[in-house]
Amino acid sequence: MNVLTFIKIISHSMKSVFFSINKIRKITKIKPIVLMVILSSLLLSGCVKYDLGVNFNSTNNGELVQHIQVSEKITLFSSDYLSEWLKTLENRARTLAGSTQRVSASEIIVKIPFTSAKELQEKFTGFFNTRTSEDSDGSELANLSSTLVAEDTNFFLFSRNHLVYDLDLRSLAMLTTKGDSSLVNLDFSLQTPWGIKNIENDENAIQPEKHGNQLTWRLKPRDINHVEVVFWLPNFLGIGTLLIIGFVWLGLYLRYTLLPNPSIQLTVKEL
Repeated sequence: MNVLTFIKIISHSMKSVFFSINKIRKITKIKPIVLMVILSSLLLSGCVKYDLGVNFNSTNNGELVQHIQVSEKITLFSSDYLSEWLKTLENRARTLAGSTQRVSASEIIVKIPFTSAKELQEKFTGFFNTRTSEDSDGSELANLSSTLVAEDTNFFLFSRNHLVYDLDLRSLAMLTTKGDSSLVNLDFSLQTPWGIKNIENDENAIQPEKHGNQLTWRLKPRDINHVEVVFWLPNFLGIGTLLIIGFVWLGLYLRYTLLPNPSIQLTVKEL
């Protein structure tokens, strides 16, 4: 998952904190443990939100949305690194016919449209699982991985969709503090016009929160997260075809059943 580079930004910030600790310690001669508590608390008190959402409007219309918010305290230590990564996201989104919105220097919204479950899966893989040479450095963070499988079965007027999302966050243990709080808050959400059936037949399945027609899963650091759902979507192409057939049938019915026959009217005039 492209979040790998994002996690490295946090790691880079942590290293900057420890570098600052050593530098300030030499100047002020304050005990390292005191400086570590002060500077680390400033960094850890900031919240990093990484929200990934899949919005289905119909069988042939949907949007993949990624919303990233980085605390200003994080950007103080890794502003250049973060800026470069956000530019990479913008370029990658454009190659997939997507768009980006820079809310601020530390917040971005990426939207990528899709027209089918198959295209969703392809664009997800193309956007999130593209690795760079920097990502393959052999570190534990390189073990982060994610997969999304989306399948749909068309029943003319409606389609049955089956979506499975797996994300391995065991490598994030290093960014998790006591009390199971983490520097990074990762959410995955799914929104559809109708209800969604959450399936929990896997030992790594997590329970979602429901907000109207949207389900949100709070992904757990240090664990393998499994999301599996089934939902139905309207097929507007099939519905439109059915309406056209209905109008044609209604026109023929009115023409040959309720309206007078032109051939009969012609015979009457001739007499």
